[in-house]
Amino acid sequence: MTSARSVDDLAFELLGKTADALSASERRVLNRISKRETTAQNMGEMVDADAGFGERLSDRVAAVGGSWGFIIGFGVILFGWMLLNSSLFARLGITFDAYPFIFLNLLLSSLAAVQAPIILMSQNRQADKDRAAALHDYEVNLRAELEILQLHEKLNHLIARVESMASPADSKIVR
Repeated sequence: MTSARSVDDLAFELLGKTADALSASERRVLNRISKRETTAQNMGEMVDADAGFGERLSDRVAAVGGSWGFIIGFGVILFGWMLLNSSLFARLGITFDAYPFIFLNLLLSSLAAVQAPIILMSQNRQADKDRAAALHDYEVNLRAELEILQLHEKLNHLIARVESMASPADSKIVR
């Protein structure tokens, strides 16, 4: 097994670049290769671990507000509100929001005004998670490609050694 090589050596050997020309992702991958560390991680859990209270709350609001349970439940509440205020309570003379349901419109507008930015915050956070996952996928793929290149080099080295030790009649090793 070969000893750990420096990032500078790996950069030139595997990527054909100087260490100064490496991107941050390439440098992280080569650092992990030189230290023999794994690259694969669960990025969803890592991003969620760094989330603050507001971010977690916006995710929950978006999850509830975008569910069929919320849509059906809210529809039942709206229908009940309109039914009670248009017929049942009107007969008793105690309607608190008669047609055209101005108070209901105010509540719906207020809900939309609050819920929309919260859902947008959650979508922005999801976009950040997706970008982090894409960057991590790139690093894992780069690591796999570089490891395969190293394996090819080792195999070529072994084949060359075997060919140099073999007799001239045995030199027809298939590549």
